[in-house]
Amino acid sequence: MAGNSRRPGARRNPGSKKGPTKGSGGKRAKGLEGKGPTPPADQRPNHKSYRGGGSTGKSGQGAPAPRRADGAGGGGGGPTGGAGGGGRGRPRSASTRRDAPDGPQVVVGRNPVVESLRAFIPATALHVAQGIDVDDRVREALRTAGDRRISVLEVPRGDVDRMADGAVHQGLALTVPAYEYLHPDDLLEQARQTAHLARVEPLLVALDGVTDPRNLGAVVRSAAAFGAHGVLLPLRRSVGVTPVAWRTSAGAAARMPVGRATNLSRTLNAWNDDGFVTVGLDGDVSETIDDLDAVAGLDAARGPLVLVVGSEGKGLSRLVRETCTATVAIPMAGKVESLNASVAAGVALAEVARLRRAG
Repeated sequence: MAGNSRRPGARRNPGSKKGPTKGSGGKRAKGLEGKGPTPPADQRPNHKSYRGGGSTGKSGQGAPAPRRADGAGGGGGGPTGGAGGGGRGRPRSASTRRDAPDGPQVVVGRNPVVESLRAFIPATALHVAQGIDVDDRVREALRTAGDRRISVLEVPRGDVDRMADGAVHQGLALTVPAYEYLHPDDLLEQARQTAHLARVEPLLVALDGVTDPRNLGAVVRSAAAFGAHGVLLPLRRSVGVTPVAWRTSAGAAARMPVGRATNLSRTLNAWNDDGFVTVGLDGDVSETIDDLDAVAGLDAARGPLVLVVGSEGKGLSRLVRETCTATVAIPMAGKVESLNASVAAGVALAEVARLRRAG
């Protein structure tokens, strides 16, 4: 029998006997004792609702620090306005803020790259895949980049594939830095200075929810052609100055300052208090742009003016429409339901320019 034999290998080591041993030192008796009722959540140190001070948890390090609204540890209220230490709302970190500036963009494809270089987009680097077939477009891209002192980098094709993110690049990729938008106050001040030098009143264009970059580029081009001094965009639900918008503007984006407002209706309201007249384009009203002076005030077109253009599908939002001094429509013949946002902006700007010349 194992444990009784004296031969090597058959003897059991001391302390290795299976089953219970004599005496447990009282451990089993203590384990049978109850721990009492479960305390409320706000009294348990390791619970997220714990609000006690000075008591320690199981680790002996005290209660975990409450989470701020911006995602960092520590107490106090965050920038979102919630109370500090609760941590119930979704934290907003600095890297995911909606008002973060747009990042760099990449233009891929031989024709888009050549068109971007022709439009004088402020590019930083031209990436050329190794071993590509060189044609006239590649030669023009290389020559233009060299003339403008843009870095030309010959890279493996895999690098261009990663930059294109699945798009057809044909071996060319152009890196474009983030567009630097003006603050609404800086945009207004710059517009006033430019208008003062031209001996006219400032004229600005505000876009409410325009999401097509081609429409934005066309509006910037029309604004430059008809004497406007700046374009204002909302931060949310709006397109930015992308390479597509830059190309559509035919170079006007290099000369036309563009600003961004966190709250468009609030900015327009402040401009109203500053002496500007804001006129919105709305196809559902009976007054037309021909009656601009009668609707918005005497000499409205010749004074400080902000022309507000709505989105392609929904037009002006409710708050922006209520903020406008007046809303007018563009008279149209036939059964055309509405005009494209950029076309409507061009027509309205042309009428304002005509009224200013006549005055």
